[in-house]
Amino acid sequence: MPRHPPTMKSYKYLYPKIYSIRNLCIAYRNARKHKTKKEYVIEFESNLRENLLQLQKELKEETYKPEPLKIFILRDPKTRKISKSAFRDRIVHHAIHQVIEQIFDKRFIYDSCANRKGKGNLFALKRFYKFKKEVSKSGKVLSDFTKDNNYVVGYCLKADIKHYFQDVNQNVLISILRRKIKDEKTINLINKILKNYPDKEKGMPLGNLTSQFFANVYLNELDQFVKHKLKAKYYIRYVDDFVILHENEIQVKVWKFYINKFLKENLKIELHPEKSRVIPLSRGIDFVGFRTFYYFRLLRKRNIKKMQIKIKLFKEGKISYEKLLESFHGWQAYAKWANSHKLKEKVLNKIKEARAPQSPKLE
Repeated sequence: MPRHPPTMKSYKYLYPKIYSIRNLCIAYRNARKHKTKKEYVIEFESNLRENLLQLQKELKEETYKPEPLKIFILRDPKTRKISKSAFRDRIVHHAIHQVIEQIFDKRFIYDSCANRKGKGNLFALKRFYKFKKEVSKSGKVLSDFTKDNNYVVGYCLKADIKHYFQDVNQNVLISILRRKIKDEKTINLINKILKNYPDKEKGMPLGNLTSQFFANVYLNELDQFVKHKLKAKYYIRYVDDFVILHENEIQVKVWKFYINKFLKENLKIELHPEKSRVIPLSRGIDFVGFRTFYYFRLLRKRNIKKMQIKIKLFKEGKISYEKLLESFHGWQAYAKWANSHKLKEKVLNKIKEARAPQSPKLE
C-alpha cells in the first residue's frame, strides 16, 4: 500500500451521526427519489415514523442486519448481474454515505469522474477532449502525406479492471477505510453491508450506493499512484474504466506494466488483458460511451443497440409508448454530444413507424 503521512486527519464518533433521526430522515428522502410509486416505498411509508424509529433502534443497539440481496440479470445490451437491496437497507446506505462521503471525496483527484457531485461521463468526455488536444499539440498530423486529419500525434492507454466489482478485496477495502475512520462501530456497520454479498471475502453488489462510493475509495489508491508516483499528467478515471494519454508510445506501455503490477500487489485486482491496450489517438478511443477521434465523435455501437432494444420491446408490447419516449429523450440528450444527426433521425423514424395509432404525437 502507498504510505501516507502520519499526520493525516482521521475521524471518530461518526456512528451517532449515522443513526441520528435527522440523518435517517434525509437518507429516506434520498432513497425514495424517483421511486415514490414503487410498492416497497408505499409499504414503508404506510408506517413511516415507526419504521424509521425501528431502524434507528437497531442501528443504535448494533442489532441491525441487512436483508438478503435480490439478484437479477440486466441485459441492456451488456449482461450484468445486479444486486438489489431492501428499501430499509438502502436508507442505511444513504445514511452512511451522507456522513463519510465528504471525508474521502476531498482526497479524490480532480479527474475521478464517476458518482461525484459536479462530475459524470460528460465531464470525463470534456476532459478527454482537452487532454487529447494538448497531447496531440492541437491536432498535429503525423505525416504531411496523409489526407486524414485525424491521424494525429499521441497514444492512449485505454484500460479496464478485470471483473472489478466481483473482485474487490473486502479486507483491503476495510484497511483503506480504517486510515480515515477511527470509529469501530462505523467500520462494523460497513462490514455488515460488505458481508451481505454472497462471497464474504471479495466483491461488492453492483447497484448499491455504497458500492459505487467504495469503488471510488478503492481505486483512489490507483489514482494517487498514477498521479504522484508515475507522474502521469493526462489521466482520467470513470469507475473501473480509465485512460492515460501521452505523446510517447513506449512511455505509455511502461506505465501500463507498473499499473498492473501495483493493482496485483496492492489491491488484489488486475487489468483486463483484452480490454487494456495502448492505442494511437488517430484510431479513435472508446471512452464513457463514445468513440472519440480528433475532429469528430461517434456513439458506441452498444449505446445505439440499447435504443434499438427499447423499440423492439415496444413493438412486442413489453413496454409502454410513454416508457419508450422517456428512453428516447434520455438517449437523445446523450447522443447530442456525438456527431449523430443522421443517426437520431433514423432512430426517430423507427419510433414513428412503431408508434401505435392512439399514441400522442412525438415531438
